[in-house]
Amino acid sequence: FFFLMIRRPPRSTQSRSSAASDVYKRQVLIDPSAQVHKDALIGPDVTIGPGVVIEEGVRIKHACVLKEATIKANTWICDSIIGWQSKIGRWVRIEGITVCAQDVSVKDELFLNGCSVLPHKVVSASI
Repeated sequence: FFFLMIRRPPRSTQSRSSAASDVYKRQVLIDPSAQVHKDALIGPDVTIGPGVVIEEGVRIKHACVLKEATIKANTWICDSIIGWQSKIGRWVRIEGITVCAQDVSVKDELFLNGCSVLPHKVVSASI
């Protein structure tokens, strides 16, 4: 499997915008090679794999994002698995135990709820 690093922010009274460490909530595993924007909110119960890119405004909780996936700005992911090399567009909402397999591309501004997407597919409509 791959190496993951546990990052826990120190308890702080600072606001989220002024403390970069507040990006991570409890129970978060993030590979050191992952790139997480300082304005993303990650956790609880999240695993981020190697080479993952997470842009600003993203909210991820109770989910797993696997190797080399890209999550674009302002996307919301809950109770889901994002597969290897997947690309999730801007303003996408993914929830309800959704599973995206390897190399899945989700277009901007879509809603995926409780679905399974096969490998190497492009999602261009809400499911």
